[in-house]
Amino acid sequence: MKKKNLPSPGGHSRPPLERMQRLHDLLRNEKPVNCQQLGREFEVSYKTIQRDLDFMRDRLNLPIAYDATKYTFRYTEPVEAFPLLQVSEGEIPALFVAQKVLAQYRGTPFEKTLASAFQKLTGALKEEVSFNLGEWGADYSFRVTGASAADVETFRLLAKAIVQRQEISFSYRSLRAAAPETRTVHPYHLANVDNAWYLLAHDPQRGQLRTFALARIRSPKITGRTFDRPRGFSAEKELKSGFGVFGGSGKYSVVIRFDAFAARLVRERDWHPSQKIRELRGYRDWE
Repeated sequence: MKKKNLPSPGGHSRPPLERMQRLHDLLRNEKPVNCQQLGREFEVSYKTIQRDLDFMRDRLNLPIAYDATKYTFRYTEPVEAFPLLQVSEGEIPALFVAQKVLAQYRGTPFEKTLASAFQKLTGALKEEVSFNLGEWGADYSFRVTGASAADVETFRLLAKAIVQRQEISFSYRSLRAAAPETRTVHPYHLANVDNAWYLLAHDPQRGQLRTFALARIRSPKITGRTFDRPRGFSAEKELKSGFGVFGGSGKYSVVIRFDAFAARLVRERDWHPSQKIRELRGYRDWE
């Protein structure tokens, strides 16, 4: 009877996935793969490391070969990601949707990082599930109307100021203002609402939390002064209490009546978490 390779009683040996990920990193970076040394590192036998390599080659279809001239294993061709992700056929459209959604982040600092993450995600698919996202282009499309014209450099500076808790000043002209004015604020949060970017910031001069459209911010600068963001601040709570980016204080009941034609369009979308739709007697649906 063949004895199985079991983990040590102390439970110190690390799981196979961690070992194979380590092997993948070494192979991808063309580092020496020494089974004896790795066995000691992971507290397993050198034969266990060999079996990990066999599994990666035979079951995961990774291009692993032994280089007798250098006494090490190596990848015979480039491998970007470790293929452990399994996706069903029904989940393929969801990946396509995710790829299309990335388009709304073009021109922002998130573009490269999101694209890189998505590439790693799709690159980790097992070869048994192969598809071309481009083939779905004829079946799905996304069209954005009224996208924000926010400046990329402005976005970067604001994102940095939020993370580092840095006070900023900029020139801003609100919709009702006759001329722009200089505002000095403590930036708390960046939000994308209805395809437009907004900054939620505390205005010390006015003593209030204000919302600024990035498209109307000009010449932003970091003042060099820092601030502490309140622990109780919640961007979700602030945005939830308003209608889009328009907010206020107090609670009010608003009743809006729609004719039969408009009512059918209104029913098709959720306009606000607190909305309630009531059918009125005497009104017929549009036929």
